[in-house]
Amino acid sequence: MTDRYAVIGNPIEQSKSPLIHTAFAQVTGQDIDYTRVLGPLGGFAQTVDAFRAEGGKGMNVTAPFKLDAFAYATDLAPSAQMAGAVNAMKFEGDKVYAENFDGVGLVRDVVHNLGCPLNGKRVLILGAGGATRGALLPLLAEQPAEVVIANRTVAKARELAALAQQHQSGAVPVHGVGYEDVQGAFDVVLNATSASLIAQLPPLSVTAFSSGCLAYDLTYGKGLTPFLRLAQEAGVTHLVDGVGMLVEQAAEAFAWWRGVRPETAAVIAQITVPLV
Repeated sequence: MTDRYAVIGNPIEQSKSPLIHTAFAQVTGQDIDYTRVLGPLGGFAQTVDAFRAEGGKGMNVTAPFKLDAFAYATDLAPSAQMAGAVNAMKFEGDKVYAENFDGVGLVRDVVHNLGCPLNGKRVLILGAGGATRGALLPLLAEQPAEVVIANRTVAKARELAALAQQHQSGAVPVHGVGYEDVQGAFDVVLNATSASLIAQLPPLSVTAFSSGCLAYDLTYGKGLTPFLRLAQEAGVTHLVDGVGMLVEQAAEAFAWWRGVRPETAAVIAQITVPLV
């Protein structure tokens, strides 16, 4: 019997999830049907209820419904609790299990796909929103030397840094600062702001990039974003967008649902857009 899965969002036509999960099903021999669901604004719960009533087994969740999914879930994984948002749900009877795989997907892409170990590295994250919240615990688990969160609203960055310290007993120093207070050069700079979606640039100095830095924009499919151009101007040669993170978080959800983790390299190559 074919099991049904879907991604819900608004808008949703741009989602690569059906392509990704269909490819995963083919290479792992899983019998699934994966579709897009356009969720009406204000109608998330009713739409998911209907999908479950029709036998749906699980859903990925994209904008603007990650907070709605957080409220809808009956059982929140620590990843979702830390992120304050949900990007994958699994339905079992009356239970709605919820996860946030964005941070795990990011770290797997950086460490495994890009060959950039984070242990002992200085890591700078731009932005203190949901993307950063979701990334923090998996990043800290890699034992970097330091994590700095830079944000326009300094209080928000400091609040998130304090929350991260609580969750990992202070093993890795985490600091929240304003962009003007970013000091020194970093081994890894992650742009977790939404600036690249509207072709804007976070107010970051080129001095933040070390000579061998990895500059990673969590946005994908936008080519050479203003953030990546800034890094390039600073002499950085290792420029990456978030397509690998997208595929890796999907692989985590697929494994959670189906019990088998697919290889990701071919799918990443298939949907990668050149950085030009």
